[in-house]
Amino acid sequence: MTDWSALIRDIPDYPKPGILFKDITPLLADHAAFTQVVDELADGLVFDKVVGIEARGFILAAPVAYRSGAGFVPVRKAGKLPAATLEASYDLEYGSATIEVHADAFAPGERVLIVDDVLATGGTAEATVELVRRAGAEVTAVSFLMELSFLSGRDRLPGLEVRALLSV
Repeated sequence: MTDWSALIRDIPDYPKPGILFKDITPLLADHAAFTQVVDELADGLVFDKVVGIEARGFILAAPVAYRSGAGFVPVRKAGKLPAATLEASYDLEYGSATIEVHADAFAPGERVLIVDDVLATGGTAEATVELVRRAGAEVTAVSFLMELSFLSGRDRLPGLEVRALLSV
């Protein structure tokens, strides 16, 4: 088993002063580590579709879906999807944002795994859960590569299985 966590590097003051950015590109470039992460994100879970949250969530969710024989559904920033959408807004520390999913992305009762790279404050994940449920599907779990535990994002996802492969 690879210690893939060593492949996540810290970039200080990016994208602005005072932020310590967690760069996952070295992990993605390492085949063994990337494969292990993809496997662990869905290990033991049962689902029909995988939702990836824009943008780095796409990188992780698509191979999870492929490997698991499930469909992949993107959740995108407002205005990026071409067909009819459902939208949800959430607050950020510096304003608000809106995400969307295609209204017809799920069949009623489908089981959905939501995947993203980082769980921080939980706003994006909470909005994504809302979208999946409004579309008539069931969220079975939410999986993240890493969790910034000091921000308590999992508190915004009550009653759900929340999986973080690394907590910092």
